[in-house]
Amino acid sequence: MPVEQLYDFRPVTTKDLPMIAGWLAEPEVARWWNDPETEIAEIRDHIDSISVEPLIVELDGKPIAYLQSYDPHMEDDHPYADQPFGTLGIDLSIGRPELIGIGHGSAIVRQFVEDLFREGVPRVIIDPDPANIRAIRAYEKAGFRAIDRRQSVYGNVVLMAIDAEEGDAEEGDAEEGDGKEGL
Repeated sequence: MPVEQLYDFRPVTTKDLPMIAGWLAEPEVARWWNDPETEIAEIRDHIDSISVEPLIVELDGKPIAYLQSYDPHMEDDHPYADQPFGTLGIDLSIGRPELIGIGHGSAIVRQFVEDLFREGVPRVIIDPDPANIRAIRAYEKAGFRAIDRRQSVYGNVVLMAIDAEEGDAEEGDAEEGDGKEGL
């Protein structure tokens, strides 16, 4: 049976950067991100990147979240380059505070991961801060499992993964995660 597509994913443009900057200023988002100016500069650089794909998540035509996918094998010395070839990493942050905690995080991640699996990606990873219990629970509900704890340039993280053969696992009802994780 076909999966209903609730969310649309579109590339970030420079016109989106002020909106993302506003999201980064939200307290529930800011606690999981670095300095907003640095983050916006990195997102701007990612617009033309071949290793990172920055996306806006839309619901009913309205932007609600920032999502990025990346290939850890395309960056020198990436801390997740030990993952199987073809693995992609993702980060998600819900931008609108009223949408945090009601199931969008796990639903967005699940839909995006299913799209990646259809494209042939064998594994998807995500790396929430260990203190971001809401995000960890949302990712677990989306089918991810913790595979490692790591300390890297990204800080202390819980490395979580889902493999394509697990992609058909039963979905749970979603609690909200807001990722990186935090937007």
